Amino acid sequence: MRVGGLNKVSTLDYPKGVSAVVFTQGCNFFCPYCHNPDLVRPFGTLMDEDGVLEFLKTRVKLLDGVVISGGEPTVVADLPEFILKVKGFGYKVKLDTNGSRPETIKDLLERHLVDYVALDIKADPRAYPPELGPPEETERVMETINLLKRLGRPHEFRTTAAAPFVNDDSVEAIARAATGDAPLYLQKFKPQTVFTPGFMANHPDQPGPEDLYRFRDIARHHLPAFIR
Repeated sequence: MRVGGLNKVSTLDYPKGVSAVVFTQGCNFFCPYCHNPDLVRPFGTLMDEDGVLEFLKTRVKLLDGVVISGGEPTVVADLPEFILKVKGFGYKVKLDTNGSRPETIKDLLERHLVDYVALDIKADPRAYPPELGPPEETERVMETINLLKRLGRPHEFRTTAAAPFVNDDSVEAIARAATGDAPLYLQKFKPQTVFTPGFMANHPDQPGPEDLYRFRDIARHHLPAFIR
């Protein structure tokens, strides 16, 4: 599998647990504000998969789970095989995804290869702006939202409050689409490292703390919402 990075220990990424985070390389979106630009395009030095698995094997008694993040893990062809190896060690697995491959997510959930899903909703899921990715990819996010709600497996929704994609109206649309018991976590855009600096430089007025609290209150009309 195309492993682009490894965070050996995290207390933030797996709900109520300590985890390692495996980052896949390659993404089918090109969000201008992406904070992992080195993982978007499939080039550069990859980590040795066997070395990553060997590390995870030595941490079985110390970690509660493994998070597969990216990039976008579901575009990696041998993702299920890698997760099978991780599950063989007894780990719980969380998948971070942009939701563009609902059939892959469905397969992983039905095979019980993934225990928890975190779906990033980047804008109004009914109509992603073209700056986020090709329409044939982004238009499937709504399908994934409905899939997670229908299957009822543990999941959460996440939105990075990055202008011009997130505002009062888009938060309302996101929360309405995701209505239910699963939480929505709103997180502040961090401008230090981005995928398209020129685009973000044209949008210097980014949501601040007061905006995030307002977004949270808007979302709470439809689902549990929190600022992370």
